[in-house]
Amino acid sequence: MIETRRPAFIDGKPKKLLIDGKPVDALSGETFQSFSPSTGESVAELALAGAEDVDRAVRAARAAFEGPWSRFKPAERQAVLLKLADLVDAEFDDLALLDCIEMGRPITAARGLRGMLQRSLRHFAGAATAIHGETLSNSFPVDLLSYTLREPVGVVGAIIPWNGPLFSAAWKVGPVLATGCTMVLKPAEDASLSPLRFGELCLEAGVPPGVVNVVTGAGWTGGALSAHPDVDKIAFTGSCETGQRIIAASAGTVKKVTMELGGKSPNIIFADADLDLATPAAAMGVFNNSGQVCAAGTRLFVERPVYEEMVQRIAAFARELKIGPSLDSDTQIGPLVSAKQYARVSSYLELGPQEGARLVTGGERVTGGNFDKGHWVAPTVFADVEDEMRIAREEIFGPVSCIMPFDDFDEVISRANATCFGLAGGVWTKDIGKAMAAVKRIRAGSVWVNHYFAMDPSVPFGGYKMSGFGREGGAEHIDAYLQTKGVWIRT
Repeated sequence: MIETRRPAFIDGKPKKLLIDGKPVDALSGETFQSFSPSTGESVAELALAGAEDVDRAVRAARAAFEGPWSRFKPAERQAVLLKLADLVDAEFDDLALLDCIEMGRPITAARGLRGMLQRSLRHFAGAATAIHGETLSNSFPVDLLSYTLREPVGVVGAIIPWNGPLFSAAWKVGPVLATGCTMVLKPAEDASLSPLRFGELCLEAGVPPGVVNVVTGAGWTGGALSAHPDVDKIAFTGSCETGQRIIAASAGTVKKVTMELGGKSPNIIFADADLDLATPAAAMGVFNNSGQVCAAGTRLFVERPVYEEMVQRIAAFARELKIGPSLDSDTQIGPLVSAKQYARVSSYLELGPQEGARLVTGGERVTGGNFDKGHWVAPTVFADVEDEMRIAREEIFGPVSCIMPFDDFDEVISRANATCFGLAGGVWTKDIGKAMAAVKRIRAGSVWVNHYFAMDPSVPFGGYKMSGFGREGGAEHIDAYLQTKGVWIRT
């Protein structure tokens, strides 16, 4: 069934920046268009923020941080977050539709995020009343009481990606509100609508003006935010290349920085694994969201006795996936987000056979009928991939599985770690000892055993090596928005 309803937020009117609690035009008057990846048609016109607009937003955030927001008690911040969770839940169907229309996530998958979004916002609400310092014993020769305070870091610049805009907005806004920080949120150019509406819901929940500001725009908008001298912290999720530029821009004022970057994650299937369980999980570990997932298990290592069987299983699974418009409830694979992303993925589809990989299925643009519009790529399986091939080393960010055989435990662990990335990994085996040994040796921020991809606000998620630093989820998520003050008092 195809969803024909359109969210009320898509009303044909240009979308403005959200600064100091008010919708405002960019000072330049410039705008840009957002397009549907399913049809190529314009979805909305949005304000194109420049450096002067970023400055307005940062000044509003600073004033709010030093103003009424700083006087909110933890229980009051908690109440705001709980109200926000209620508002998001009431409007969730429309918010999910915004992501479907603007970035191509299949509607069934988008609606499936409802529970995770609610758990996250309510988790952050709970965290608001759990922030505390501690009393410390000291050996100073004079009797002094020593203790710590945990205080909000200040103004946060949050830059989020296009592949999960609503969820990413919640995971940036949540800890800001829990800790008493303020923020300027910069969504991706290709997916700004749900974060913009999320910012409006923050105001409706009782967040004071200036606490959550949203500036839409291009890459240079995020650059201006990263370099702004009155921003205390940058929280970024996105590509390694953009992350490197943000780190460089932030260095001038020595900002605190959290980076959740890309990956080329290994998913290891041993011969004793439950192949019926592993097949759909390993396939969707790559093809979910059309492969546009930072933690996708794109390097699939399979022990040689079951290698060819798994190649054929994954290929058969890929062929059965329904490709279609994001608003069709039967769709499992939607379009790539943009023409730029389609061109990138297509270049790797051409490169694979040139490098000597065996193309088992896919590898082409999906055409004909409604597929002649939009950016469609068939789920693709390459076998006999070698470690030095670019398709095995570089993040493709598309529905492309690279399958490689291995012969023994030490070999596969060494090969799994032979990458500049370290975001995630998977292990499939019935031998718990083997699984635990692999978990200890895989250099990645998250490892799943007999499963692939799970997230929860109680569990840290983040990368090793070039996949970033800092964690979202778990206690470290909240800690990243706090700083510690040591206090000494003569008694």
